[in-house]
Amino acid sequence: MADARKIVCLGGGSLYFRRAVPDLLVNEDLAGSEIVLYDIDLEKVEIMADTHARLAERAGTAFRVRATDDLADAVDAADFAISSIGGSGAEVSERVYGSSYHVADLRISAKYGVQQIVGDTCGPAAMMMGLRAIPAYLEICREMERRAPDVILLNHSNPMAVLCRAMVKYTDITTIGICHGVQAGIIYAAEILGVPPQELDTCWVGTNHYYWFTRVHHRGSDLYPELKRRLAQRQPEPGRVLSAQLSRIYDHVIVYPQDDHIIEFYPWLAQYDDPSKLPWGLADRALEAHEADGRSPDLPPDERRARFMRRYREIVADVDLPDAPSDALLGEGIGRIIAAIATGARHTCVVNIPNAGSVPNLPADAILEVEGVTDSSGVRGLYMGAAPPVLKAILEKRIVWQELVADAAVTGDRALVLQAALLDEISIPPEATEQMVNELLDASRDLLPQFKF
Repeated sequence: MADARKIVCLGGGSLYFRRAVPDLLVNEDLAGSEIVLYDIDLEKVEIMADTHARLAERAGTAFRVRATDDLADAVDAADFAISSIGGSGAEVSERVYGSSYHVADLRISAKYGVQQIVGDTCGPAAMMMGLRAIPAYLEICREMERRAPDVILLNHSNPMAVLCRAMVKYTDITTIGICHGVQAGIIYAAEILGVPPQELDTCWVGTNHYYWFTRVHHRGSDLYPELKRRLAQRQPEPGRVLSAQLSRIYDHVIVYPQDDHIIEFYPWLAQYDDPSKLPWGLADRALEAHEADGRSPDLPPDERRARFMRRYREIVADVDLPDAPSDALLGEGIGRIIAAIATGARHTCVVNIPNAGSVPNLPADAILEVEGVTDSSGVRGLYMGAAPPVLKAILEKRIVWQELVADAAVTGDRALVLQAALLDEISIPPEATEQMVNELLDASRDLLPQFKF
């Protein structure tokens, strides 16, 4: 039986919602629900809403879809919220990674010897992404506390652990982080083993974008030794060379094997003064990231926006309905997770939530990516087992960094920013760190109201 709910999409003009909303529209358990797309850029969100309203008619599930730039209207009496807010204000770019703010983060970091590639989970660029985004998230959460205190927020944005930690610590809103890194790793492991991914029983330990398998079983048989053996015998694919080396050394297979993420958790990016010198085949990826400026600064602002909006309309117009809701153990499964909570069904999924004992030798309040089970109140984490000592040590440092960034974003305390930057694995000497931090903060000052300039 369908359970109609109000679902608000925060940052509703984000191109993420061309995947998330159709996943909702084909879910019969949510038939008759209202989807409200909220964004500070009304032109973008109205385009997104018009496309999905037409798709809702085709889906035949009686969904209603509308757009608004009024936050109070958007969140009032909402049952669920899905967020995709990248911390670049109302700037026009297809992805936050191409925004002028993020590109400035990468270029300033490189100027001081830190060659970041992705910059959405750790390092100076991810720190800045969190400092810019958290004030917007807290403003929205405060409005939801007033108008929808029982809402369940599913966050898709990065830095995932930092954003979720800030909302869990500083608001009363139930917050769940949704990603697909673990699922991609399970699919990759299943391909290597030659078994269907749905049949693998796995446990892993880690925080978003950074985790290792601790158990891999198939129909009652322990296949972890075989997975390690096959990985050791095969030539790593381009972009997965470093993760293969680290998996061998730690004797635990890295779940999410892309090197561009993995390398940012280690100090080596501060050991190369030129991105073209990066090893492991990462030089091209680093140079591409540094050159991707979504502003097209050579164009006048009006022409720049007009060009972007033409491209945006083309992308959104190309959206279609999936055949069925996505599987939460093979993808993000946003529709299935919301439907399961709405109906009180028990459903396993991969989520970023407070540890609360899932990994007993890591802090209880740390945001970890774990397997969880839904119920009518949200998601509860399943027991994942203790972190092996070497992985525990690495993760504890990362968890403290996340806490410092979350606290700095809320308080505007520059000392906490400096402490986070120095604690990060890709840190540089204190005097250079202070200069770099001042320059990074100044480049984003219009989106950092919590800091004094």
